[in-house]
Amino acid sequence: MTQNEEEQEQPFISHLIELRNRLLKVVLSVLLVFLCMAPFANEIYSFLAKPLMQFLPENTSMVAIDVISPFLTPFKLVLIASIFSAIPVILYQFWAFVAPGLYAHEKRMIAPLLVASTLLFAAGMAFAYFVVFPLVFGFLTTAVPVGVTMMTDIAKYLDFVLTMFFAFGMAFEVPIVTIVLVWAGIFTPQQLAEKRPYIIVGAFIVGMFLTPPDAISQTLLAVPIWLLFESGLLFSRLFVKKQGQKRIGSQ
Repeated sequence: MTQNEEEQEQPFISHLIELRNRLLKVVLSVLLVFLCMAPFANEIYSFLAKPLMQFLPENTSMVAIDVISPFLTPFKLVLIASIFSAIPVILYQFWAFVAPGLYAHEKRMIAPLLVASTLLFAAGMAFAYFVVFPLVFGFLTTAVPVGVTMMTDIAKYLDFVLTMFFAFGMAFEVPIVTIVLVWAGIFTPQQLAEKRPYIIVGAFIVGMFLTPPDAISQTLLAVPIWLLFESGLLFSRLFVKKQGQKRIGSQ
């Protein structure tokens, strides 16, 4: 191996070592949060199940079909909650790894986007829990046929709730996607505004696939997607205007 090849290989190995160390810190942070939350696994699951439990008929409850579900399902929830709770540490490690290779203007743009995307995802989950779930479960429990008792499996309920959290969390990322599309030069704000009818139709199609087959939950996902698109369009126009003023000032 020549000296030039050795010099090229050393930075690559050092990057791999740094990546390994940062991934290890991420895993340790998630594990630490998990260990702190694990003793309260049942309480956390009860909090998550509250939107459904309040609509169940009296003298009924959720059920556990599998033998290990009463133990495994709450801990599965705690693990996922631990990952989300450790997001600040995960984002910091990601930022510390990629920041040295970014330009100054990229650093100024990406850091706020990372923070905003995390807050928007959390806002989407909160919207699902406090607004969507009561309406959806209220509708579903009233639609039960006569002679049928609704007794939901705890594992199935967790999967459903996590799917809804992911759907609404991703839906609330629409402003970030809009801003990034404009920032990257793929679209202009005017071009995105012209595609508004397609965005609205697409929002309802996404709501149809990602939510239960009822008009309430589909609308509660589609309408926020549209409104968030409009907010992202507004911010992208402000971004383009600010960039234009900087170019004029530099001339």
